[in-house]
Amino acid sequence: MRWLYSLLMALAQPGLRRKLARRALAEPLYAEAVPERFGQYTGTWPAAPGPTVWVHAVSLGETRTVALLIVLLRQALPGMRLLLTHGTATGRAEGARLLQAGDAQAWLPWDSPCPVQRFLHQFRPNIGILMETEVWPNLVAACQQQGVPLVLANARLSERSLHKAQRLAWLARPAYRALTAVWAQSPDDARRLQALGAPVQGVFGNLKFDAEPDASQVAAGREGRASLGRPVAMLASSRDEEEALLLQILEENQPLGPVDKGVIATESIANQPQWLIVPRHPQRFDAVAALVQARGFVLVRRSHGGPWPPTEANGAGGKDDRAGQPPTIWLGDSLGEMALYYGLADVALLGGSFEPLGGQNLIEAAACGCPVLMGPHTFNFAEAAELALTVGAAQRVGSMGEGVAAARALLAQPERLHSMASAALSFAGAHAGAGQRTVMAMQALLLA
Repeated sequence: MRWLYSLLMALAQPGLRRKLARRALAEPLYAEAVPERFGQYTGTWPAAPGPTVWVHAVSLGETRTVALLIVLLRQALPGMRLLLTHGTATGRAEGARLLQAGDAQAWLPWDSPCPVQRFLHQFRPNIGILMETEVWPNLVAACQQQGVPLVLANARLSERSLHKAQRLAWLARPAYRALTAVWAQSPDDARRLQALGAPVQGVFGNLKFDAEPDASQVAAGREGRASLGRPVAMLASSRDEEEALLLQILEENQPLGPVDKGVIATESIANQPQWLIVPRHPQRFDAVAALVQARGFVLVRRSHGGPWPPTEANGAGGKDDRAGQPPTIWLGDSLGEMALYYGLADVALLGGSFEPLGGQNLIEAAACGCPVLMGPHTFNFAEAAELALTVGAAQRVGSMGEGVAAARALLAQPERLHSMASAALSFAGAHAGAGQRTVMAMQALLLA
């Protein structure tokens, strides 16, 4: 039945080209090397004595996750060369930093038989590593036909995704069965993957626990927080609609409300949190900035320069807030600085968890010692969320409103805040080792 899927993917190619052109208006990298998306390349990649290890990291998060894995691979396989593929502009930009002489970087080809065949013929990988959830039927089938071992590392599958895959079992089951090996994050992930026929050969944990945040960024954030004289609460990796929810709640409940609502602050600014919003996707930075201003808040953007954290002169708040001016919202609209933002924040609301989007990665927050407040939707990181709750590094709330109230309550309890921060650091350090286990399993496959 894969022929039907292949036909639909072929018919969708013109739509993909139009989508890429639209995305390139905001992110020009989407217009770069577009023929690669369809398996069209200039020149050939020369043969090399060492193995060619192909790693697919679709987006920014996966690319950051594989950074340490790539370091371990180079140590274990001297002379290897890396082929790094992506699906998003942010992933490709981040991945360029991981390349060495002789490596290659490309877009993952569109999942149609001809582009996939041309991709494999061009690069001739000795092994392929897909990250987390990236299982593509034609890609898997072509690797199986050409004898290229293809593994799914750091593999996860939510109950929701399992049910979706089971509805398309005629397509999903052959794809999962044709993988050479699957290394799951958790026993629950392993169980769900096995239900689709995946050859699960180990439960290695989550690679994200192995990633260490930029220590200089964390230190800079903490120094900035100490200089402010007021706590910082962050909405981290926020997604569609979540910023609007937060701003609405702050309008209704924030003691330092806009002047046109007639609200005058009656208590010290030091008792009120400074709110920082860091959107998940960079293409939404401008839209979120416009939303903040449309709601009547003062906006300070990280991308506009100036001291960070902002001083009173460029938007830290302070005397003007006490005089009844609109409160200030900071917008973290930069890439590669999450460790800075988590270091700056006393507490973080987890983006993607207040709408039914599955939540974002909370492990990075924990590694920076930042307590996390999670909404009801964390199915994409279910095990990590439950582990964090169990050890006291995170707290579950039922809505954005409850999250804001919980943040304020936590900030008023310094001892509990410190306890959660310590638990977060311990939690992040207790589950490392997935990278080394993954590399050892991959070595065994190459030697088989």
